[in-house]
Amino acid sequence: MTVAPDFHEQIIAILPKLRVQALALTRNRASAEDLVQDAVCNALSAQESFIPGTNFAAWMHRILRNRFISNLRKRRDTTDIEDVPTSAFATDAAHEDRLALKELGHAITRLPADQREALVMVVVHGLSYEALAEATGCAVGTAKSRVFRARRQLETWLLGEAAERREGSRTAEQTTRPEGGTRTTA
Repeated sequence: MTVAPDFHEQIIAILPKLRVQALALTRNRASAEDLVQDAVCNALSAQESFIPGTNFAAWMHRILRNRFISNLRKRRDTTDIEDVPTSAFATDAAHEDRLALKELGHAITRLPADQREALVMVVVHGLSYEALAEATGCAVGTAKSRVFRARRQLETWLLGEAAERREGSRTAEQTTRPEGGTRTTA
């Protein structure tokens, strides 16, 4: 059996994104590498089921996610994001930036798994909502909602009272129309 070189090239090209997604899911570098390797093996063995011209990235992300879920069912072991070595970050940041990044990491781990995964796939991987929906097997509206709720929750946790005050001011900015309806000016 010969493998089309285009298929191999696509797998090689998507490996960095798969590693990021796997790290977001497992929160452990070694487990993430194992997950990527398993997903690539699954993809190679199922390459006949891939339809050329369709979204290869969504197909691979779906395989990785399904493999992660299968592994979770076998063992319920999770690791804290603090196990990620500092060398994984692109640059040395100022002390305040490192603290903010650490706080963000803690907040992201507190998100529900579906929201965390959606946020990472859209913000880090740059997937469209349509590709996210296809990769996670949900409706586009659900994908958008998960990302929105994740962002809103992170904003509340990280900005605290400032986010709540801003939300309160949005509500206060509603004005009454002469016809009796309400209109938001924000």
